[in-house]
Amino acid sequence: MSAIHFYKYQGTGNDFVIMDNRNGEYNFLTEQQVHFLCDRRFGIGADGLMLLNKQEGYDFGMKYYNADGRESSMCGNGGRCLVAFARKMGLTNEKLTFLAVDGPHEATLSADDWVNLKMQDVSGVEINSLHSYLNTGSPHYVRFVEDVKAVDVYNEGKRIRYNDRFAKEGTNVNFVQSLEKGIFVRTYERGVEDETYSCGTGVTAAALMTAGAETKEYIVPVQTLGGKLEVRFTRTGEMSYNNIWLCGPATLVFEGNITLP
Repeated sequence: MSAIHFYKYQGTGNDFVIMDNRNGEYNFLTEQQVHFLCDRRFGIGADGLMLLNKQEGYDFGMKYYNADGRESSMCGNGGRCLVAFARKMGLTNEKLTFLAVDGPHEATLSADDWVNLKMQDVSGVEINSLHSYLNTGSPHYVRFVEDVKAVDVYNEGKRIRYNDRFAKEGTNVNFVQSLEKGIFVRTYERGVEDETYSCGTGVTAAALMTAGAETKEYIVPVQTLGGKLEVRFTRTGEMSYNNIWLCGPATLVFEGNITLP
């Protein structure tokens, strides 16, 4: 039986278990144990789990696991929460740099737990008549709808995520409604296999798909079930985007100890 000290953070309702692993003390975690910790009935409850690791050449390294216990691709809201956690753990540089599975990132923080996270450049977007498909650190299917609140996100998202094309690798599925200012996004996340209150790489993908043909900087306010985010980016050419920033709150919910089975 192993007892661990954990912290729980949330960014617009996207919630995460986090541990300070800079001394390597949580390297033993198994897929089953991560799944247990994320379980909402028998564990702490979260959409994913992250380890704050030492990383040469950076302020820290980010290791991310989905709620199913498997190591996964980049999580935008998770990255923002890990930056807030790193600040709490004493990493006080004005700008923090870290290495995630999709490459290097940088971030800045405001005093009120607002984190600005720089995402990877995006190109190679696939445009279809009903949807777009792109990778913002994780793969995302984006469909614009008239009334996002009326969409059966769980069943429709699951159908797309497990269709012939995406079943093997999986995809996240985003339903997006254009608002007077910005967009409203709801997301079915692979690895959670359900709708989450917010998905950082998902709202980033949706925001990029609102850009016109003009090469300029865009600022897109985003509404999710869990709250408000903002995506800033520059369109640089035909389906090519850089200087992408995911901005929003990242808040400590509680910390505690739990004994692993």
